[in-house]
Amino acid sequence: MATTAASDLPVLAGRPFPLGAHPEAGGVRFAVASSVAEAVEVCLISEDGGADGRGGRVERRVELTERTFGVWHGLVAGVTPGQRYGFRVHGPYDPARGLRCNPAKLLVDPCARQITGRLTALEPALGYVDDPHTGGPSVTDSLDSVPLSVVTSPGGPDTGPAPEVPFEETVLYELHVRGFTARHPDVPAHQRGTYLGVAHPAVIEHLVRLGVTAVELLPVHAFADEPALLRTGRHNYWGYSPLGFFAPHPGYASEPGQEVAEFRTMVAALHAVGIEVIVDVVFNHTCEGDESGPTLCFRGLDAPAYYAHGPDGRGVDLTGCGNTLDAGSPTVIRLVTDSLRYWVAELGVDGFRFDLASVLGRPGGGAFQPHSALFTAITCDPLLSRCKLIAEPWDATGEGYRVGGFGVQWAEWNGRYRDSVRDFWRGATGVRDLAYRLSGSSDLYADDGRRPWASINFVTAHDGFTLRDLVSYDRKHNEANGEGGRDGTDDNRSWNCGVEGETDDPAVRELRGRQARNLLATLLLSTGTPMLLAGDELWRTQRGNNNAFCLDDATSWVDWSVLADGAGEASGLLAFARRLVRLRAESPALRQPEFFEGRNTAEDEPDLVWLRPDGEEMAETDWFDDHRRTLGMWINGSGCLSRSRDGELVSDDSWLLVLHAGDAEITVTLPAAEYGKRYVPVLDTTRTDGEPADATALAPGDDLVLPGRSLLLLRALR
Repeated sequence: MATTAASDLPVLAGRPFPLGAHPEAGGVRFAVASSVAEAVEVCLISEDGGADGRGGRVERRVELTERTFGVWHGLVAGVTPGQRYGFRVHGPYDPARGLRCNPAKLLVDPCARQITGRLTALEPALGYVDDPHTGGPSVTDSLDSVPLSVVTSPGGPDTGPAPEVPFEETVLYELHVRGFTARHPDVPAHQRGTYLGVAHPAVIEHLVRLGVTAVELLPVHAFADEPALLRTGRHNYWGYSPLGFFAPHPGYASEPGQEVAEFRTMVAALHAVGIEVIVDVVFNHTCEGDESGPTLCFRGLDAPAYYAHGPDGRGVDLTGCGNTLDAGSPTVIRLVTDSLRYWVAELGVDGFRFDLASVLGRPGGGAFQPHSALFTAITCDPLLSRCKLIAEPWDATGEGYRVGGFGVQWAEWNGRYRDSVRDFWRGATGVRDLAYRLSGSSDLYADDGRRPWASINFVTAHDGFTLRDLVSYDRKHNEANGEGGRDGTDDNRSWNCGVEGETDDPAVRELRGRQARNLLATLLLSTGTPMLLAGDELWRTQRGNNNAFCLDDATSWVDWSVLADGAGEASGLLAFARRLVRLRAESPALRQPEFFEGRNTAEDEPDLVWLRPDGEEMAETDWFDDHRRTLGMWINGSGCLSRSRDGELVSDDSWLLVLHAGDAEITVTLPAAEYGKRYVPVLDTTRTDGEPADATALAPGDDLVLPGRSLLLLRALR
């Protein structure tokens, strides 16, 4: 039950910028953009028990009479932080022109710093009657059914100094705030699955011992379930369905209403141990879906200013999510850049991963432009240009697949890397493309002035199989998602090692463990920026589900109980991962900030040499043998071009990396003395923890027998 009353609160003109709700002397200044509105009301919401005992929201409406630069604004006296509010927009309703203003629908402030409540009923939030394209506007009031904005006070817990880890030293760790600690036994029950859960000392200790330098959080913007999920009673677990681009998601707060402070506390805890915070941001679409979806915010404010539309007024869908934010709209450009600056300046984050980032380079839904207005606004901003900027370089269309196509200040999720490494270790390809991926993907990033660290290397991510499932399943098993197994990619490039799913066969389990170590070792020893998926080091499985976006349960949560006895497959893999990350950190030649060029170093030797199993350099014809399953990579550490934090050049030992993806064992001859007088085994993937059984130094020309499906790293001493 809702009641509405006019308000007699005094209203001053205020200023149009910044947008949102900002406490000022004697009240709160509200400002919201809408170039098509004919009138805008800010609605102040409180609760009332109600005479019938059912309760409901009480609304006081205050008209904002000032309009400047398309922004409606006013300073409302007597309003204080904590006040819940929304907007009602009076204006044209003309679906053929994309216009869907409807004052019956209470709208969330796009710039709200806090959002409370959820969409409790879909029908009252629909802005139309019968048909979204031909029907008239709905007159059903949505007040009691929609989320609300909340006025916040500025400031909060100090997030501490930014770690400012150089990109070439970065090791990313992609995690879901809820799923990472939902089952952690050392985190208090009320903090599991929250920002404070990630900040817990036991969780921080795990990250520090693993050696990662940055966490990449799946979306933490306030999000809501999209219409398709609401209609089937499902929930968006991943969070790629944003409602507000300033507000931290309230569902990750241990105490309701404290999400802003708790987010800042989490950032401070991570910064204190030198770990950066990267936030996955979704500026390509919103939770409102297509025109049949609810009117919660953007659609009711000024749909053509936020969403890309075709000439018939129907939305353009480049995202596969029903709508597409228009990257060419000044309203969107301002929204995105204001949001990013807020998360850096006020919440302390160190960078961003942009979901479906190609959309941001397609103004109006058109062709991709690597120097679009939105990209330019971000990279030219004095604050944002200092952040780590990571693009997911594709969208849901062929035009949007742009791996290697972004501007010089952008790093990219390298899907080519993932595919090449998976294909090599499952025995589906030769070594030609693999060599590019191992050495930093110069074919994708060198020609436009970028560095090897622009390649975000990964073999697993939230979207797809976990590491364990990658070596345990040939096909997806997504029945639990409620879409008949149709969702999720069929292009997994996985290999189940002979048995589909879980098995007690010791030989299959040993091979799977070795394959997992091969994949991890390749990832951490490749030039570029490695990204680990949270829980892979703990041997996490989703039982073959490669698209668990709607499963907020044990399928998606990290299971920490596997470490309880300190033994088993999970403990062994964790020890291996720690060894690998530490080895990378201590070895500048393995994380060089410059591309290999075939240049001679100070010792008059090339910086990189590719080797055959017989110890001789690869010939041109060797690269075109698609049946070749073995590759040696010698890296000269004497002139690796890595630098200390003070900018001084540093040197390192040289390294010999041998990768063998064949089924049968192979004899490998160590290369000539010009590459190393002694070769000391350092990492062996046939061993559970990676420590070689025999670390005795070997001589040039010695033969080594490598088992099938194995990787060996040797230190080449001069």
